[in-house]
Amino acid sequence: MLRVAVPNKGSLSETASQMLSEAGYSGRRDPKSLYLADERNGVEFFYLRPRDIATYVGSGALDVGITGRDLLLDSGSRALEVAPLDFGSSTFRFAGPAGRFSDLRDLEGVRVATSYAGLVRAFLAEHGVTAELVSLDGAVESAVQLGVADAIADVVETGTTLRAAGLEIFGPVILRSTAVLISSEAQPAGLDVLQRRLQGVLVARQYVLMDYDLPVRLLEEATRIAPGRESPTVSPLHDPEWAAVRVMVPKSDTNQIMDALYDLGARAILVSPIHAARL
Repeated sequence: MLRVAVPNKGSLSETASQMLSEAGYSGRRDPKSLYLADERNGVEFFYLRPRDIATYVGSGALDVGITGRDLLLDSGSRALEVAPLDFGSSTFRFAGPAGRFSDLRDLEGVRVATSYAGLVRAFLAEHGVTAELVSLDGAVESAVQLGVADAIADVVETGTTLRAAGLEIFGPVILRSTAVLISSEAQPAGLDVLQRRLQGVLVARQYVLMDYDLPVRLLEEATRIAPGRESPTVSPLHDPEWAAVRVMVPKSDTNQIMDALYDLGARAILVSPIHAARL
């Protein structure tokens, strides 16, 4: 059976479990449970701390896992990123007292507090900067004010929390992270099925099915408006001058496409959600 590591808590946990459920896998009923065997799908789920998942997978103790790209890179694990999963996005930046730092080179020889020492150390080394890293577990915004560090490296969303602590962002982006599917170096059997199912969930979330009726003479123009993944499905109607069309369109563009098709001459335009997909 394929052994899969799933975050048991934190910002990735709920979305990862929901995604697996939408992909047809069993979910745990007890949120405190650390193990679930899904024999029907040939999978065993192990619910672990997100920070530990890359280590377990990289060592070969587990076959695949869902974790953050930041946690994978910070761990130094030999696990491989298989595919992004489009949730849990975050951006890592440097920040320091307002007016003190303006460039990455300004960090030479100073103390930098972070919860991602491995990630930050590799980034600084890549840019030829040597700094003293102060490893903290959790929020690091107070490290400068308390005299533990001169600057910090942390997740930045709006920057409001940093400004409240008297800090400002500087230097390049360290990493743009997202949840990712990772695997051991062995590329275990069953990974392809899991990856295909998760990709199907992403497609179902990003696209809808659009059906409409259209005069046959306008099909080429309609296809330019909504080309679909390969091409639309076109079926004849009782009136030979009209056709029924079905096409996948990006969910975010649904109303714009409906308006454009209606203006072209399409009628009976209907939109349906996609619950699962294999492309």
